[in-house]
Amino acid sequence: MTPPPQANSQRKALVLFSGGQDSTACLAWALDRFAQVETLGFDYGQRHRVELDCRLQVRAAMRAQFPHWAAKLGDDHLLDLSLLGQISDTALTEARAIEMQANGLPNTFVPGRNLLFLSFAATLAYRRGASVLVGGMCETDYSGYPDCRDNTLKSLQVALSLGLDTPMTVETPLMFLTKAQTWALSAQLGGAALNDLIVEHTHTCYLGDRSHRHAWGYGCGTCPACELRARGHDEFLASGSAA
Repeated sequence: MTPPPQANSQRKALVLFSGGQDSTACLAWALDRFAQVETLGFDYGQRHRVELDCRLQVRAAMRAQFPHWAAKLGDDHLLDLSLLGQISDTALTEARAIEMQANGLPNTFVPGRNLLFLSFAATLAYRRGASVLVGGMCETDYSGYPDCRDNTLKSLQVALSLGLDTPMTVETPLMFLTKAQTWALSAQLGGAALNDLIVEHTHTCYLGDRSHRHAWGYGCGTCPACELRARGHDEFLASGSAA
């Protein structure tokens, strides 16, 4: 369980920040709780590499529009994990059709991705004096990725803390939220201004499409990531939480 905000007043967090809706909600969540927050992105040869540009735009917009968070928002880091793309055979790292596989997982699943991300993040956090890793993993509205499950992340938290010989907390504030509830969370944290920022600047589309603008943001509108984001946005608006 996450300690109350006042208990985190001296802690430093590192947010795994892709520039998408979920990681932006997590960044706002962390800025609302921790004394200092840094961000970390990964270049692993992803097909939707445009997200690497969007993440910088999101950070700049958050600094400009939320001055009470600006002082807490520290350095950004980008790690080259191109080796992951080289050893992966997925629709997220190659130009191929998105489809379900015989094992029941979509071929957008990059094996070991979150395990590697958090391991590298923990290494950086250790050097930067951060004791909290924040990620947007979720097992409610998701594609069934096994490395997004709560048990996976809890186990990894134990392994990282033991391996570093220092407590390393892995926080996943979206773990049990639907996508509609994620929209509601960002509205709670930053109001309509934050959700407007998410619509305009974040990127989710697996195909890297920034040419089509929808009510929920930019994307092809047909890939699983776009469909999930669009459905969540519709449900959020229908719930009246946006009012």
